[in-house]
Amino acid sequence: MKAVIMAGGYATRLWPITKTKAKPLLPLGKKRIIDYIYEKVKPFGFDIIVSTNLRFKEDFERWAEDKDVELVIENTTKEEEKLGAVRALYEVTKEIEDDILVLAGDNIFSFGLEEFVERYRSLKKPLIALYDVGDVELARRYGVAILDGERIVSFEEKPEKPKSTLAGIGIYALDRRTKDMLGEYVRGERKDNLGDFISWLISREEVYGFVFENGNWYDVGNPDSYLEAFKMYLTNHVSEDVEIDKTSKIIPPVVIEEGVVIRKRSIIGPYAYIGRGCEIETSDVSDSVIFDDVVLRKAKVWRSIIDEKCEIRNLELSSSIIGGHAKIQRGE
Repeated sequence: MKAVIMAGGYATRLWPITKTKAKPLLPLGKKRIIDYIYEKVKPFGFDIIVSTNLRFKEDFERWAEDKDVELVIENTTKEEEKLGAVRALYEVTKEIEDDILVLAGDNIFSFGLEEFVERYRSLKKPLIALYDVGDVELARRYGVAILDGERIVSFEEKPEKPKSTLAGIGIYALDRRTKDMLGEYVRGERKDNLGDFISWLISREEVYGFVFENGNWYDVGNPDSYLEAFKMYLTNHVSEDVEIDKTSKIIPPVVIEEGVVIRKRSIIGPYAYIGRGCEIETSDVSDSVIFDDVVLRKAKVWRSIIDEKCEIRNLELSSSIIGGHAKIQRGE
């Protein structure tokens, strides 16, 4: 069996942050989103393939330097050029003569995959991971399954009126025969979404669902879900060379990277990520992600994401996303 991590999207719902950063490489504490997925798969000993795009090729190459993975690079650099999930998966796997475990590169889950893989090996039929989101309105964001026992009898992508709250969570185990059917689906020029492929597949093959009942799952699709996952997985770490004056306060958990200077009655935390080289004076930061080389002076930042090399002065930010290199201030 081989594992394929799909990481080739452009994450438009997280722009402007993801115009320059691949969503799977966004920080969750000291790790990246994709690290948590990689660590769930690595113990199985599967060959691991990461499918991404040309825009973020170098970033993934740096990430993969100490990982046992193969990178496959889709020849696209922007949203309008992308192949789509089904076509990209087909291109990656069409020469593989083995079963495949497919994982979306932007999903965060606390549960292990051992029981899922074991169940697939006993079935030898397509197996789809499901999670009960427990809310009909929330279910509208996802592919929603109806089960008859373990078998999926209906799978509807982002339904207007969900018939259940069992959501597909971007984890699929496909046998070789089903994998080969990706080609048939792609040649039919149908919707290029893995959920729509599953809907098509269940009318032709037996497809089964595996409901994860314990643990947490986050679809990192928008800023709110990213920050919620960030808070859940944040562990405390302050780099040794961080300068914190005696008037400032750190409230764990936080991650503060190398070269950060914090002074003049600043308060950092709880739930803050401060990237390398940031300068923070007379500012409060909580529930937020601040990327490298940001300057904050007399700023209050709550539940926000600030991209690299920004300068924020005399301002309160709440539930905001600030793109890179921005300079924003109010008054003197």
